[in-house]
Amino acid sequence: MVNKYDVITFGSATWDIYLTPKEMSLIPSSDFISGEAIAFNLGSKIGLKKTSFNIGGGGVNSAHTFKGQGFKVAYFGSVGDDILGSEIINKLKKLKIETKLIQVVKASTNCSVIFNLKGKDRTVMVYRGASEGFKVEKLSKAKWFYLAPLSGKSASKTQTIIDFAFRNKIKVAFNPGNSQLSLPSKNLKNILDKVDVLMLNQEEASILTKNKYQDEDKIIKDLIKLYKGTIVMTKGDRGVTVVYKEKIYIEKSKVIKAIDKTGAGDAFNSAFISSLIKNDDVLKAINLGFKNASSCIKKEGSTNGLL
Repeated sequence: MVNKYDVITFGSATWDIYLTPKEMSLIPSSDFISGEAIAFNLGSKIGLKKTSFNIGGGGVNSAHTFKGQGFKVAYFGSVGDDILGSEIINKLKKLKIETKLIQVVKASTNCSVIFNLKGKDRTVMVYRGASEGFKVEKLSKAKWFYLAPLSGKSASKTQTIIDFAFRNKIKVAFNPGNSQLSLPSKNLKNILDKVDVLMLNQEEASILTKNKYQDEDKIIKDLIKLYKGTIVMTKGDRGVTVVYKEKIYIEKSKVIKAIDKTGAGDAFNSAFISSLIKNDDVLKAINLGFKNASSCIKKEGSTNGLL
């Protein structure tokens, strides 16, 4: 069977709602890990300076980049049987991202409410609904599978997707989330043995290797012991560490003013894979990853600034 697609992306499809309240304060609080909390006046109507609405989610964000880089791409996942789900499908169709593999399930579509505080980090309220409802019986072939994080119940479907790819000689880029990293160690090892590129941020890498977040050198050493393929560990504003063909590349990113950091990791990872497919040149891949992530965070919304 001829591959219909260059890349199929897996992961969530989300409707992102951005809110900028007129009256919102940061207060110190020992009840939260960050030591700070967002405060509103209880019992009042809170005025908003502005609102905006965008589609997002790891599967959708990465599909945008692959399409922008000229690949024939499909998104495999699920949305709810509601207006938000229909809008996500319609927007993907307009972008000519294949939607035939999207499953519509009896649930509410994933939704995030995002508060961006000027000069501070974003805070995201997440509802994970329909994205956990997809079935994996009707997987389609492609040259590459790109797996963004699958959370909750959907994490257990990772093995089936990877096994299908392995049997059909489909290359796999794997960006596991916390739910997938929490799979039984035997299952996780079996998955890692069958993927071509492992992509993690430093927090995820510390969880996988059971090291302290700050111990970067130990994390990389243990990742190399654990996994023999290409490793990509993003480090936010500090850049990225890549292990490629047994050589370690440590590259710093340019510090730029961020409007919205939502989707920056997806932007880097999918652009990195896009370049690697085209050129098999790791430095070019890192450079395109940086460019896409930088462009992403200059605009509000996880897909609006993608190259």
